[in-house]
Amino acid sequence: MSDPVALCAERLAAGDPDRFAAVMACPVSDRPALFALYAANLAIAQAPWASAEPLVAEMRLQWWIDALEALAAQGRPVPQEIGPALQALPEAALRGLITVAEARRVDCHGEAFADAARLWDYLDATSGALAAAAGACLGAGSEAALHAHGTAAGLANWLIALPELTARGRLTLAGAEPGLLADLARDGLTRLAATRGALRTAAPAARLAALSGWQAAAVLHRAAGAPERIAAGALRGSEFSRRLGLLRARLAV
Repeated sequence: MSDPVALCAERLAAGDPDRFAAVMACPVSDRPALFALYAANLAIAQAPWASAEPLVAEMRLQWWIDALEALAAQGRPVPQEIGPALQALPEAALRGLITVAEARRVDCHGEAFADAARLWDYLDATSGALAAAAGACLGAGSEAALHAHGTAAGLANWLIALPELTARGRLTLAGAEPGLLADLARDGLTRLAATRGALRTAAPAARLAALSGWQAAAVLHRAAGAPERIAAGALRGSEFSRRLGLLRARLAV
């Protein structure tokens, strides 16, 4: 049987390379829990897209919710290949994953968000909850700051994914013309800035937990300054600039 943590790392590298890179920038001792957390998040995020039938997609999500609840409440192993790796996660992190899975019921139906407030609620319950769960894995504290940071970073990821989401007709934003998206990106930058002071004075573990959002500020700046780059799928920087951004974020821990 393969090492479940190695399997988590393998799946994360293939399906979520940015978070994989962030985990690899953390101390070796912190990586197993983060690999397990993010691999589970990836599986949860993929579940609604595995079927065009909303009911089938919701059943897949419900399986994860029930399995994580049984692990958190009773210590019952998750009957999945990466399940053994999840047993090392603290209850708070498991509860965070359950919150993410519940919020992703929206993904099963894929309607456009009616307004920016609805989108922010979704990002809060997915990316924000995941960032707080990462903090719980590292014993970081600073839950509110990590949650807020993760929510703003989630907007950057949503903007990166928007061309594909638009092509699939799912999880877009009603009336999302370039000016509105630029305003949304500026709101994201304001939210990111509001977390900097709290994270700067927090324990190093909190800044490690926030590493997965290392490229958020650069992405949001590009979206705010040149919103036409969103539809063009051109929000990511060069590989060199991305690596440099992660290095700078790591050195700031």
